[in-house]
Amino acid sequence: MNTDSTPLPERVRPRTLNDVIGQRKLIGPNGALRRAVEAGRLPSMILWGPPGVGKTTLALLLAEAVKRPFIALSAINSGVKEIRDVLSRPSGIFPPVVFIDEIHRFNKSQQDALLGAVEKGQITLIGATTENPSFEVNSALLSRCQVYILEGLSREELIQVVDRAIAQDAFLQSKRITVESYDALLRLSGGDGRKLLNLLELVASAHVSTDPLVITDEGVTTVAQQNIARYDKSGEQHYDIISAFIKSLRGSDPNAALYWMARMIVAGEDPIFIARRMLIMASEDIGNANPTAMIMASEAVQAIRAIGMPEGRIILSQVAVYLATSPKSNASYVAIDEAIALAEQTAHLPVPLHLRNAPTKLMKQIGYGKDYQYSHAHEGNFAQQNFLPDDLKGHKLYEPGHNAREAEIRRSLQKWWGDWYGY
Repeated sequence: MNTDSTPLPERVRPRTLNDVIGQRKLIGPNGALRRAVEAGRLPSMILWGPPGVGKTTLALLLAEAVKRPFIALSAINSGVKEIRDVLSRPSGIFPPVVFIDEIHRFNKSQQDALLGAVEKGQITLIGATTENPSFEVNSALLSRCQVYILEGLSREELIQVVDRAIAQDAFLQSKRITVESYDALLRLSGGDGRKLLNLLELVASAHVSTDPLVITDEGVTTVAQQNIARYDKSGEQHYDIISAFIKSLRGSDPNAALYWMARMIVAGEDPIFIARRMLIMASEDIGNANPTAMIMASEAVQAIRAIGMPEGRIILSQVAVYLATSPKSNASYVAIDEAIALAEQTAHLPVPLHLRNAPTKLMKQIGYGKDYQYSHAHEGNFAQQNFLPDDLKGHKLYEPGHNAREAEIRRSLQKWWGDWYGY
């Protein structure tokens, strides 16, 4: 029996950057963060990566490497008051490193409370997130931070995590462990190093015999099934399950969509995360085939924020069924990606003179705005004219999908533009 109540991931946490397994691109000999700390510099940053790859450990070791005070906050438990309390503390000669786990859960006002301190160099901020910071961190704060992407641990690196824990930890050493197979440990932990160590400790704790412990796939699976509620509260196979959920919605299967969503709910997934993903799907995969889908999904995000769980499960279910059974179109999604690619290639093309604004007399004299046809002055509020750069005239980007709603859009485009765009 293990008499140390400290969890195994904490007991075997790396003590130096050289001890960290993985992330060689960042902290290897030529890594960006390695070079920064060797120069005595530490910029404010966002560490973006999947769960269990060492974001918290890395933040702590970076602070130690540059000999800065380290203050840890959790976005789940901390608000503006806690942030201001931290900022009001005397900082000494060197600004402290303020680590905020799950910074994507901070709202705008909480993020704004950090902005001034980061800008003035009062603190060095290290935020950790599993979500794309482009969407979850406000642009003002993001512009003042470097974003570093942490990679998931490879199979070989995960095996190193297990072997090192067995070699270093006194409790595991007392079990005289040999590993017959790593497969179940790695599969059930889903690439999350923290889960992997928690599961390893769970298996060791369940072994009450005085005989040496031989770790087998069957033994690990049995222990995990008996203790799944203890060991997996943060979302089993997080990325695979959300992928299966979205693909079920896209594939118009409400039964599968409800099943995968239930798996996420049971595992304790953030319901706002589920709602946000449905909002993206409503635009990407349904779009103008049913514009109401995006309204429904947007309202779900707001409703979940207002009422929370467990009642929020009903709203999630209603919207998931609605999205799954809605007509589908990715026409707008395809169109904007094609438009961005075209814009990157043709950013040098000028705006046609007739579309330019003419606020001064000189601009009018040189032709700005000349021959522009005001749509509302024409029958049907439409006047056929070129709205693209001259070199791109007639370049079609949007192709309506094959569904009832976009069939109406196609008829309108054929009436307005005919052969101009080839509708």
